[in-house]
Amino acid sequence: MGINIVNVNFGSKNKTKMKYIVPLFTIVLLLTIGCSSGKKQLEHGQYYTAVIKSINRLKNNPDHKKSRETLLSAYPFAIETLTESAKQGISTNQPNKWRNAVSQYEKLHSMYNAIKSTPGARAVITNPKSYYNELSDAKNNAAEESYNEGVISLNGNNRESARAAFFHFQDALSFVPNYKDAVEKMEQARFEATLKVVIEQIPVPTRYQLSANFFQDKVEEFLRSTQSGSQFVAFYTPEEIKKNKLAYVDQILRIQFDDFVVGQELSKVETETFERDSVEVGNVEMEDGSTKKVYGTVKAKISIFSKQLKSEGMVSMKILKPDGTALIKHEKFNGTYIWQEKWATFNGDERALTKEQLRLCKRSEMHAPPPQDMFIRFTEPIYNQLTSQIRQFYSQY
Repeated sequence: MGINIVNVNFGSKNKTKMKYIVPLFTIVLLLTIGCSSGKKQLEHGQYYTAVIKSINRLKNNPDHKKSRETLLSAYPFAIETLTESAKQGISTNQPNKWRNAVSQYEKLHSMYNAIKSTPGARAVITNPKSYYNELSDAKNNAAEESYNEGVISLNGNNRESARAAFFHFQDALSFVPNYKDAVEKMEQARFEATLKVVIEQIPVPTRYQLSANFFQDKVEEFLRSTQSGSQFVAFYTPEEIKKNKLAYVDQILRIQFDDFVVGQELSKVETETFERDSVEVGNVEMEDGSTKKVYGTVKAKISIFSKQLKSEGMVSMKILKPDGTALIKHEKFNGTYIWQEKWATFNGDERALTKEQLRLCKRSEMHAPPPQDMFIRFTEPIYNQLTSQIRQFYSQY
């Protein structure tokens, strides 16, 4: 490939010409990235990568000489190193020997597929070897290998070993879908690996004539979503514990309102008189019959009313051991919502007032939102804090 030096005319007054020279190392780097034939990988003994890179180049340029040469040289070496690695691994007593073999045979089979689907590569390697049967056998053995390790882990009778079993059964199914009873065993492992938490949401005392159902429903909806921290944590209401006949729980998550006030009112009135000079107040007739504008000072007395309703509260979150006494974590969360409104009245000449003051005078006192709405609004920041803490705590499981 040639390298062009670009002349750029920057159009200065004296019409001088400057050369914009792309640094040589930048061009070389771009050519290496964009035009790789795999030759470097071949020289470093990375035969599989060299094969794939050369094939990718031949897809766009079937007659690319270097790529054809690289493919012809690298392919037999790649076959040899990958098959030897697979066979040597299988001959050992390593617990994951078949899973490692699958990785090698997948590379061998991917080279076969890449060559078969690329005319430029098929012209070089006319008879590529398929490793479909070897790969299929390796996957069957890898599925059995993973399944057996899952059974062993599942017999550990603790959450950590059950969690390991879950991933072993999951691996078995990735090699061979519906392998034996791996689906059922995986779900059994998931259940045994799962931390079971009962949610206790203490209702708001009825004397407040307010309902926390909206807040409580949102919290429960969050806990049942995938956002709550881990796939190995499950939350149940006390009713669900009974319905599902769960023999035990691991933790109690207790959420309650410690204190709150809704609609605490603060009102005030500010009255002030304003004047403005040099305002046209009328006309006067002159002796010669003409008229002349008369300027003077205008006044207005304005009363600005402001009203605030403050709602705030505190929610406590406790995570306890199943006996309900041993405390694991305790956090408190505050929330505040302030509804406020302003309006005004005036007496006098409106020209003495600013545009903002006149805007307030056109407003009248508005009805405050109902207490239930203000209750919901001050719980919104509490919900965000609470769910963030829950997500952070349970992500460790």
